[in-house]
Amino acid sequence: MQNENIELELFLTNAAGSKTARIIDRYKLTSGAIQENWALDVEFSGGPLTGLQELCLRMDAPTRIGNSRSRIEEFAFLKLAYENGIRVPEPLFFCKDKKIIGRQFFIMRRIPGVADARRVTQFKRTIDQQDKLLFDLGTELAAIHALKPSGRDFKFLKKPRIAPALHVINQYHAALDALPQPAPILEWGLRWAQLNLPRVQIPTICHRDFRTGNLMIDGNNLVGILDWEFAGWSDPMEDVAWFCAKCWRFGFDNREAGGMGSRTAFYDAYENASSRNIDHKGIKFWEIMAHIRWAIIARQQGERFATSGEKSLEPAMTAFIAPQLEWEVMRMTEDWGK
Repeated sequence: MQNENIELELFLTNAAGSKTARIIDRYKLTSGAIQENWALDVEFSGGPLTGLQELCLRMDAPTRIGNSRSRIEEFAFLKLAYENGIRVPEPLFFCKDKKIIGRQFFIMRRIPGVADARRVTQFKRTIDQQDKLLFDLGTELAAIHALKPSGRDFKFLKKPRIAPALHVINQYHAALDALPQPAPILEWGLRWAQLNLPRVQIPTICHRDFRTGNLMIDGNNLVGILDWEFAGWSDPMEDVAWFCAKCWRFGFDNREAGGMGSRTAFYDAYENASSRNIDHKGIKFWEIMAHIRWAIIARQQGERFATSGEKSLEPAMTAFIAPQLEWEVMRMTEDWGK
């Protein structure tokens, strides 16, 4: 660890244009189910960051799941969002050199607040406070959907040549094929999806993991949107539905918008900021797809622990929620026409 800190301090010194950079404290953050996040308290001498800076280092976990972007791609999205005024941690430096700490990583500012979904949803808020928070969330999501990536940083980003829903269905079929155990309910769910495709929306840039747990909340205020590792082109209703899906309410099913408040407040804010109407039938479709997707990820997380050398217990425990999600897929498809 000491040698690693020395290498990291040298990188930070050069990247920040400082005379020196000294790591005062370093500890692993609990947030980040797929990537690793480390808090860094760094004392800089000279340059624009002179003084004590609270930073966050984000890097790949020892194992990963499919369709998760590389750190340099995620860094590009984070920069794009920050430059367009979206509430995200300020991205500072990217390091390609794996010799520094063994993996590529990027550095961003650490922001205040709480991301833990259970703490966020259990926080006591009045209806007005809930509506204010959901206004901010809907407005920020609309701003994400207005992003226009361009230039060399986004050479990796390709628009799907088919409807977003079909593209996602194909991705999920491939993900299931890569798993060692059969998943007949999820396969059936994807077949159902093929037969019930939503009205095609013009694709936008989507966060694709915009949900409680990836939002830094300070009391009643949105501070930042985290974890851009799945960002890309999709149907904007996918993001809206992902946030509202039952699997991301953490037991507060009466607060259908992320376990924090009403759909109406969230929808109204999004529609006003985006000038785009909510497609209610499309939302129902994408909420079913949200449960299919999360069930696939839960199975993938279990495989990370079982066969890929991941030592954290969180992926292993995540696998146990897959049956509940599959049951929800059956229930929601049965209720589709009602």
